[in-house]
Amino acid sequence: MTTPDEEVLVARAYLSAVAEPPAPAVCGFVSAHGPVEAAARVVAGDVPRDVEDEVQARRGEVSGSALLESARRAGLRLLTPEHAGDWPTERFGCFEEATAIGLAGVAPPLALWTRGSRSLARALDRSCAIVGARAASGYGEHVSAEWAHGLVSAGVTVVSGAAYGIDGAAHRGALAARGSGTDEAHGVTVAFVASGADVDYPAGHARLLATVAERGLVLSEYPPATMPRKHRFLVRNRLIAGAGAGTVVVEAGARSGAGNTASTAESLGRPVMAAPGPVTSASSVGCHAMIRSGKAVLVTRPDDVLELINPMGSAPPEQGSPKRVTDEVGSYARRVHEALWDGASAEQLAVSTGLPPGKVRAVLPELEFAGLARRGDEGWSRVS
Repeated sequence: MTTPDEEVLVARAYLSAVAEPPAPAVCGFVSAHGPVEAAARVVAGDVPRDVEDEVQARRGEVSGSALLESARRAGLRLLTPEHAGDWPTERFGCFEEATAIGLAGVAPPLALWTRGSRSLARALDRSCAIVGARAASGYGEHVSAEWAHGLVSAGVTVVSGAAYGIDGAAHRGALAARGSGTDEAHGVTVAFVASGADVDYPAGHARLLATVAERGLVLSEYPPATMPRKHRFLVRNRLIAGAGAGTVVVEAGARSGAGNTASTAESLGRPVMAAPGPVTSASSVGCHAMIRSGKAVLVTRPDDVLELINPMGSAPPEQGSPKRVTDEVGSYARRVHEALWDGASAEQLAVSTGLPPGKVRAVLPELEFAGLARRGDEGWSRVS
Protein backbone atom coordinates (compact mmCIF):
# COMPACT_ATOMS: atom_id res chain seq x y z
CA MET A 1 0.00 0.00 0.00
CA THR A 2 1.27 3.46 -0.92
CA THR A 3 0.77 6.12 1.79
CA PRO A 4 0.28 9.67 0.49
CA ASP A 5 2.26 12.65 1.78
CA GLU A 6 1.00 14.52 4.84
CA GLU A 7 0.24 17.50 2.60
CA VAL A 8 -2.20 15.37 0.60
CA LEU A 9 -3.82 13.99 3.77
CA VAL A 10 -4.28 17.49 5.20
CA ALA A 11 -5.83 18.66 1.92
CA ARG A 12 -8.18 15.68 1.71
CA ALA A 13 -9.17 16.09 5.36
CA TYR A 14 -10.03 19.73 4.73
CA LEU A 15 -11.96 19.02 1.54
CA SER A 16 -13.94 16.18 3.12
CA ALA A 17 -15.16 18.54 5.85
CA VAL A 18 -15.55 21.84 4.05
CA ALA A 19 -18.31 20.50 1.80
CA GLU A 20 -21.29 18.42 2.92
CA PRO A 21 -21.34 15.12 1.00
CA PRO A 22 -22.12 14.38 -1.68
CA ALA A 23 -20.31 17.31 -3.20
CA PRO A 24 -20.21 16.76 -6.97
CA ALA A 25 -18.75 20.17 -7.82
CA VAL A 26 -15.91 19.82 -5.31
CA CYS A 27 -15.26 16.25 -6.47
CA GLY A 28 -14.94 17.42 -10.06
CA PHE A 29 -12.72 20.31 -8.99
CA VAL A 30 -10.41 17.93 -7.11
CA SER A 31 -10.26 15.58 -10.09
CA ALA A 32 -9.24 18.46 -12.32
CA HIS A 33 -6.64 20.10 -10.05
CA GLY A 34 -5.56 17.49 -7.48
CA PRO A 35 -6.35 17.70 -3.75
CA VAL A 36 -3.54 20.04 -2.68
CA GLU A 37 -4.19 22.75 -5.28
CA ALA A 38 -7.96 22.33 -4.94
CA ALA A 39 -7.80 22.84 -1.17
CA ALA A 40 -5.57 25.91 -1.54
CA ARG A 41 -7.95 27.46 -4.06
CA VAL A 42 -10.96 26.75 -1.86
CA VAL A 43 -9.25 28.53 1.05
CA ALA A 44 -8.44 31.49 -1.21
CA GLY A 45 -11.93 31.61 -2.69
CA ASP A 46 -10.53 31.07 -6.18
CA VAL A 47 -13.14 28.56 -7.31
CA PRO A 48 -16.04 28.36 -9.81
CA ARG A 49 -19.52 29.33 -8.68
CA ASP A 50 -20.79 25.74 -8.27
CA VAL A 51 -17.84 24.89 -6.03
CA GLU A 52 -18.32 28.11 -4.08
CA ASP A 53 -21.92 27.14 -3.34
CA GLU A 54 -20.73 23.90 -1.74
CA VAL A 55 -17.88 25.32 0.39
CA GLN A 56 -18.69 28.90 1.35
CA ALA A 57 -20.43 28.09 4.67
CA ARG A 58 -17.43 26.27 6.13
CA ARG A 59 -14.43 27.68 4.27
CA GLY A 60 -12.97 29.36 7.34
CA GLU A 61 -14.35 26.95 9.91
CA VAL A 62 -12.33 23.85 9.01
CA SER A 63 -8.69 22.86 9.58
CA GLY A 64 -7.36 19.77 7.84
CA SER A 65 -4.40 19.36 10.20
CA ALA A 66 -6.62 19.74 13.27
CA LEU A 67 -9.02 17.11 11.92
CA LEU A 68 -6.17 14.66 11.33
CA GLU A 69 -4.88 15.18 14.84
CA SER A 70 -8.37 14.69 16.27
CA ALA A 71 -8.77 11.51 14.21
CA ARG A 72 -5.49 10.08 15.44
CA ARG A 73 -6.48 10.69 19.04
CA ALA A 74 -9.75 8.88 18.37
CA GLY A 75 -7.98 5.91 16.76
CA LEU A 76 -9.10 6.76 13.24
CA ARG A 77 -7.15 7.05 10.02
CA LEU A 78 -7.98 8.93 6.85
CA LEU A 79 -8.24 6.76 3.75
CA THR A 80 -7.96 8.57 0.42
CA PRO A 81 -7.83 7.72 -3.30
CA GLU A 82 -4.07 8.29 -3.06
CA HIS A 83 -3.74 5.18 -0.86
CA ALA A 84 -2.87 2.92 -3.78
CA GLY A 85 -3.72 -0.69 -3.01
CA ASP A 86 -6.06 0.23 -0.14
CA TRP A 87 -8.61 2.51 -1.83
CA PRO A 88 -11.21 0.37 -3.72
CA THR A 89 -10.68 2.11 -7.05
CA GLU A 90 -12.43 -0.55 -9.12
CA ARG A 91 -15.42 -0.94 -6.79
CA PHE A 92 -15.92 2.83 -6.44
CA GLY A 93 -15.54 3.41 -10.18
CA CYS A 94 -19.33 3.21 -10.44
CA PHE A 95 -19.62 6.63 -8.78
CA GLU A 96 -17.49 8.36 -11.42
CA GLU A 97 -19.37 6.57 -14.20
CA ALA A 98 -22.77 7.51 -12.79
CA THR A 99 -21.71 11.14 -12.27
CA ALA A 100 -20.33 11.30 -15.81
CA ILE A 101 -23.72 10.42 -17.29
CA GLY A 102 -25.49 13.02 -15.17
CA LEU A 103 -26.94 11.02 -12.28
CA ALA A 104 -27.42 13.25 -9.25
CA GLY A 105 -26.46 12.43 -5.68
CA VAL A 106 -23.92 9.72 -6.43
CA ALA A 107 -20.62 11.62 -6.37
CA PRO A 108 -17.68 9.55 -5.07
CA PRO A 109 -16.40 10.11 -1.54
CA LEU A 110 -13.53 12.59 -1.27
CA ALA A 111 -12.04 10.52 1.57
CA LEU A 112 -13.15 8.06 4.23
CA TRP A 113 -12.49 8.33 7.96
CA THR A 114 -11.73 4.78 8.96
CA ARG A 115 -11.87 2.78 12.20
CA GLY A 116 -10.02 -0.51 11.81
CA SER A 117 -6.81 -1.63 10.15
CA ARG A 118 -8.03 -3.93 7.40
CA SER A 119 -7.51 -3.03 3.72
CA LEU A 120 -10.76 -1.68 2.29
CA ALA A 121 -9.80 -2.68 -1.24
CA ARG A 122 -9.25 -6.28 -0.17
CA ALA A 123 -12.38 -6.34 1.94
CA LEU A 124 -14.51 -5.18 -1.00
CA ASP A 125 -12.89 -7.45 -3.57
CA ARG A 126 -15.83 -9.85 -3.03
CA SER A 127 -18.64 -8.10 -1.21
CA CYS A 128 -22.39 -7.84 -0.91
CA ALA A 129 -24.62 -5.35 0.88
CA ILE A 130 -27.44 -6.51 3.15
CA VAL A 131 -29.93 -3.85 4.22
CA GLY A 132 -33.43 -3.63 5.58
CA ALA A 133 -35.88 -2.28 8.11
CA ARG A 134 -34.86 -0.99 11.51
CA ALA A 135 -38.16 -2.22 12.96
CA ALA A 136 -37.45 -5.72 11.71
CA SER A 137 -39.41 -8.82 12.57
CA GLY A 138 -37.87 -11.89 14.16
CA TYR A 139 -38.14 -13.58 10.78
CA GLY A 140 -36.25 -10.75 9.09
CA GLU A 141 -33.44 -10.68 11.63
CA HIS A 142 -33.09 -14.46 11.39
CA VAL A 143 -32.87 -14.37 7.58
CA SER A 144 -30.41 -11.47 7.65
CA ALA A 145 -28.08 -13.16 10.13
CA GLU A 146 -28.24 -16.55 8.42
CA TRP A 147 -27.57 -15.15 4.97
CA ALA A 148 -24.72 -12.96 6.18
CA HIS A 149 -23.21 -16.01 7.88
CA GLY A 150 -23.53 -17.97 4.64
CA LEU A 151 -21.97 -15.24 2.51
CA VAL A 152 -18.97 -14.75 4.79
CA SER A 153 -18.53 -18.52 4.96
CA ALA A 154 -18.23 -18.37 1.16
CA GLY A 155 -15.56 -15.65 1.39
CA VAL A 156 -17.83 -12.65 0.72
CA THR A 157 -17.60 -9.49 2.82
CA VAL A 158 -20.96 -8.28 4.15
CA VAL A 159 -21.55 -4.52 3.89
CA SER A 160 -24.27 -2.76 5.89
CA GLY A 161 -25.07 0.36 7.90
CA ALA A 162 -24.92 -0.75 11.58
CA ALA A 163 -28.51 0.31 12.28
CA TYR A 164 -30.91 -1.60 14.51
CA GLY A 165 -32.85 -4.42 12.89
CA ILE A 166 -31.68 -5.98 9.63
CA ASP A 167 -28.31 -4.16 9.51
CA GLY A 168 -27.29 -5.21 13.01
CA ALA A 169 -28.39 -8.80 12.39
CA ALA A 170 -26.31 -8.89 9.18
CA HIS A 171 -23.19 -7.67 10.99
CA ARG A 172 -23.68 -10.18 13.81
CA GLY A 173 -24.22 -13.05 11.39
CA ALA A 174 -21.08 -12.09 9.49
CA LEU A 175 -19.00 -11.83 12.66
CA ALA A 176 -20.10 -15.31 13.71
CA ALA A 177 -18.86 -16.90 10.49
CA ARG A 178 -15.44 -18.07 9.46
CA GLY A 179 -14.77 -17.34 5.83
CA SER A 180 -13.02 -19.56 3.34
CA GLY A 181 -9.24 -19.33 3.08
CA THR A 182 -6.93 -17.76 5.66
CA ASP A 183 -7.67 -15.98 8.90
CA GLU A 184 -7.94 -12.80 6.82
CA ALA A 185 -11.39 -14.02 5.82
CA HIS A 186 -12.65 -14.52 9.38
CA GLY A 187 -15.93 -12.75 10.02
CA VAL A 188 -15.29 -9.83 7.65
CA THR A 189 -17.95 -7.15 7.63
CA VAL A 190 -17.87 -3.44 6.79
CA ALA A 191 -20.15 -0.74 8.23
CA PHE A 192 -20.72 2.65 6.61
CA VAL A 193 -22.12 5.05 9.19
CA ALA A 194 -23.88 8.42 8.96
CA SER A 195 -21.90 9.98 11.82
CA GLY A 196 -18.22 10.26 12.60
CA ALA A 197 -16.59 6.83 12.59
CA ASP A 198 -15.71 7.39 16.26
CA VAL A 199 -19.35 8.05 17.23
CA ASP A 200 -21.21 5.00 18.51
CA TYR A 201 -24.56 5.40 16.82
CA PRO A 202 -26.92 3.91 17.67
CA ALA A 203 -25.56 3.83 21.22
CA GLY A 204 -26.94 0.32 21.74
CA HIS A 205 -24.56 -0.91 19.03
CA ALA A 206 -21.38 0.40 20.65
CA ARG A 207 -20.03 -3.09 21.32
CA LEU A 208 -21.09 -4.30 17.86
CA LEU A 209 -19.32 -1.37 16.18
CA ALA A 210 -16.16 -2.05 18.20
CA THR A 211 -16.19 -5.68 17.04
CA VAL A 212 -16.84 -4.71 13.43
CA ALA A 213 -13.83 -2.36 13.59
CA GLU A 214 -11.71 -5.14 15.08
CA ARG A 215 -12.67 -7.73 12.44
CA GLY A 216 -13.42 -5.44 9.53
CA LEU A 217 -13.95 -1.69 9.13
CA VAL A 218 -16.22 1.13 10.26
CA LEU A 219 -16.15 3.98 7.73
CA SER A 220 -17.61 7.44 7.28
CA GLU A 221 -17.33 10.42 4.98
CA TYR A 222 -17.91 12.63 8.00
CA PRO A 223 -15.06 13.90 10.21
CA PRO A 224 -14.54 12.71 13.80
CA ALA A 225 -17.24 13.65 16.33
CA THR A 226 -19.82 14.45 13.61
CA MET A 227 -23.30 13.61 14.84
CA PRO A 228 -25.85 11.92 12.58
CA ARG A 229 -28.56 13.88 10.81
CA LYS A 230 -31.53 12.50 8.89
CA HIS A 231 -30.23 13.51 5.46
CA ARG A 232 -26.85 11.92 6.17
CA PHE A 233 -28.36 8.44 6.31
CA LEU A 234 -29.67 8.79 2.76
CA VAL A 235 -26.33 10.20 1.58
CA ARG A 236 -24.49 7.34 3.31
CA ASN A 237 -26.70 4.79 1.55
CA ARG A 238 -25.00 5.38 -1.80
CA LEU A 239 -21.72 4.15 -0.29
CA ILE A 240 -23.36 0.93 0.91
CA ALA A 241 -24.89 0.44 -2.53
CA GLY A 242 -21.59 1.09 -4.29
CA ALA A 243 -19.45 -0.99 -1.94
CA GLY A 244 -21.27 -4.23 -2.67
CA ALA A 245 -21.25 -6.24 -5.88
CA GLY A 246 -24.99 -6.47 -5.23
CA THR A 247 -27.54 -5.39 -2.64
CA VAL A 248 -29.93 -7.68 -0.76
CA VAL A 249 -33.02 -6.16 0.88
CA VAL A 250 -34.35 -8.47 3.58
CA GLU A 251 -37.26 -6.40 4.87
CA ALA A 252 -38.46 -2.94 3.85
CA GLY A 253 -41.59 -0.87 4.21
CA ALA A 254 -43.34 0.85 1.34
CA ARG A 255 -41.01 3.86 1.78
CA SER A 256 -37.72 3.18 3.51
CA GLY A 257 -34.01 3.82 3.64
CA ALA A 258 -33.46 0.27 2.43
CA GLY A 259 -35.58 1.04 -0.61
CA ASN A 260 -33.43 4.13 -1.21
CA THR A 261 -30.28 2.00 -1.07
CA ALA A 262 -31.81 -0.49 -3.52
CA SER A 263 -32.74 2.29 -5.95
CA THR A 264 -29.20 3.68 -5.76
CA ALA A 265 -27.70 0.24 -6.34
CA GLU A 266 -29.92 -0.16 -9.41
CA SER A 267 -28.83 3.24 -10.76
CA LEU A 268 -25.20 2.22 -10.25
CA GLY A 269 -25.75 -0.91 -12.31
CA ARG A 270 -25.55 -3.33 -9.41
CA PRO A 271 -27.99 -6.26 -9.03
CA VAL A 272 -30.73 -5.80 -6.44
CA MET A 273 -32.17 -8.81 -4.62
CA ALA A 274 -35.06 -9.06 -2.19
CA ALA A 275 -36.22 -11.67 0.29
CA PRO A 276 -39.91 -12.55 0.25
CA GLY A 277 -41.85 -12.39 3.50
CA PRO A 278 -45.37 -13.14 4.71
CA VAL A 279 -47.95 -11.37 2.54
CA THR A 280 -49.52 -10.04 5.75
CA SER A 281 -46.27 -8.39 6.94
CA ALA A 282 -45.93 -4.62 6.59
CA SER A 283 -42.17 -5.13 6.91
CA SER A 284 -42.07 -6.98 3.59
CA VAL A 285 -44.29 -4.67 1.52
CA GLY A 286 -41.28 -2.92 0.02
CA CYS A 287 -39.54 -6.19 -0.89
CA HIS A 288 -42.66 -7.54 -2.57
CA ALA A 289 -43.09 -4.32 -4.54
CA MET A 290 -39.47 -4.49 -5.77
CA ILE A 291 -39.93 -8.10 -6.87
CA ARG A 292 -43.30 -7.41 -8.54
CA SER A 293 -41.93 -4.41 -10.47
CA GLY A 294 -38.83 -6.25 -11.63
CA LYS A 295 -36.48 -3.96 -9.71
CA ALA A 296 -35.29 -6.85 -7.54
CA VAL A 297 -34.66 -10.55 -8.07
CA LEU A 298 -36.35 -12.85 -5.56
CA VAL A 299 -33.76 -14.74 -3.50
CA THR A 300 -34.38 -17.36 -0.82
CA ARG A 301 -30.90 -18.47 0.27
CA PRO A 302 -27.25 -17.38 0.15
CA ASP A 303 -26.57 -19.53 -2.94
CA ASP A 304 -29.10 -17.43 -4.89
CA VAL A 305 -27.17 -14.31 -3.90
CA LEU A 306 -23.81 -15.83 -4.81
CA GLU A 307 -25.12 -16.79 -8.23
CA LEU A 308 -25.92 -13.14 -8.98
CA ILE A 309 -22.80 -11.49 -7.56
CA ASN A 310 -20.18 -13.98 -8.75
CA PRO A 311 -18.08 -12.66 -11.65
CA MET A 312 -19.28 -13.79 -15.05
CA GLY A 313 -17.56 -17.04 -16.04
CA SER A 314 -16.95 -18.22 -12.48
CA ALA A 315 -18.43 -21.47 -11.28
CA PRO A 316 -21.98 -21.05 -9.99
CA PRO A 317 -22.87 -22.37 -6.57
CA GLU A 318 -24.20 -25.90 -6.45
CA GLN A 319 -27.96 -26.05 -6.83
CA GLY A 320 -30.55 -28.69 -6.04
CA SER A 321 -31.37 -30.71 -2.96
CA PRO A 322 -28.80 -31.26 -0.19
CA LYS A 323 -26.62 -34.32 -0.72
CA ARG A 324 -27.42 -37.53 1.12
CA VAL A 325 -24.80 -39.91 2.43
CA THR A 326 -25.99 -42.58 -0.05
CA ASP A 327 -25.88 -40.36 -3.16
CA GLU A 328 -22.56 -41.88 -4.26
CA VAL A 329 -23.78 -45.51 -4.31
CA GLY A 330 -26.19 -47.33 -6.63
CA SER A 331 -29.91 -47.82 -6.18
CA TYR A 332 -29.58 -51.46 -5.03
CA ALA A 333 -26.97 -50.43 -2.46
CA ARG A 334 -29.26 -47.66 -1.18
CA ARG A 335 -32.08 -50.17 -0.83
CA VAL A 336 -29.92 -52.52 1.19
CA HIS A 337 -28.56 -49.64 3.29
CA GLU A 338 -32.09 -48.62 4.26
CA ALA A 339 -32.84 -52.18 5.42
CA LEU A 340 -29.64 -52.72 7.44
CA TRP A 341 -29.80 -53.46 11.16
CA ASP A 342 -27.13 -54.64 13.58
CA GLY A 343 -26.11 -58.25 12.91
CA ALA A 344 -28.08 -58.66 9.68
CA SER A 345 -27.07 -61.46 7.29
CA ALA A 346 -27.18 -61.28 3.51
CA GLU A 347 -30.03 -63.79 3.47
CA GLN A 348 -32.09 -61.78 5.95
CA LEU A 349 -31.48 -58.59 3.96
CA ALA A 350 -32.59 -60.37 0.78
CA VAL A 351 -35.90 -61.21 2.41
CA SER A 352 -36.29 -57.66 3.76
CA THR A 353 -35.48 -55.92 0.46
CA GLY A 354 -36.85 -58.46 -2.01
CA LEU A 355 -33.50 -58.55 -3.84
CA PRO A 356 -31.79 -61.81 -4.85
CA PRO A 357 -29.29 -62.99 -2.19
CA GLY A 358 -26.49 -62.80 -4.75
CA LYS A 359 -27.27 -59.15 -5.49
CA VAL A 360 -27.30 -58.33 -1.76
CA ARG A 361 -23.93 -60.04 -1.27
CA ALA A 362 -22.57 -58.03 -4.23
CA VAL A 363 -23.60 -54.60 -2.92
CA LEU A 364 -22.64 -55.08 0.74
CA PRO A 365 -18.90 -54.61 -0.03
CA GLU A 366 -19.85 -51.45 -2.00
CA LEU A 367 -21.52 -50.07 1.12
CA GLU A 368 -18.53 -51.08 3.23
CA PHE A 369 -16.11 -49.33 0.87
CA ALA A 370 -18.28 -46.20 0.98
CA GLY A 371 -18.14 -46.22 4.79
CA LEU A 372 -21.88 -46.90 5.07
CA ALA A 373 -21.80 -50.49 6.40
CA ARG A 374 -19.56 -52.60 8.59
CA ARG A 375 -19.05 -56.39 8.66
CA GLY A 376 -18.81 -57.86 12.18
CA ASP A 377 -18.74 -61.27 13.82
CA GLU A 378 -22.51 -61.21 14.17
CA GLY A 379 -23.23 -59.97 10.63
CA TRP A 380 -23.62 -56.59 8.87
CA SER A 381 -24.48 -53.27 10.50
CA ARG A 382 -25.24 -49.77 9.24
CA VAL A 383 -22.58 -47.13 9.91
CA SER A 384 -24.55 -44.01 8.99
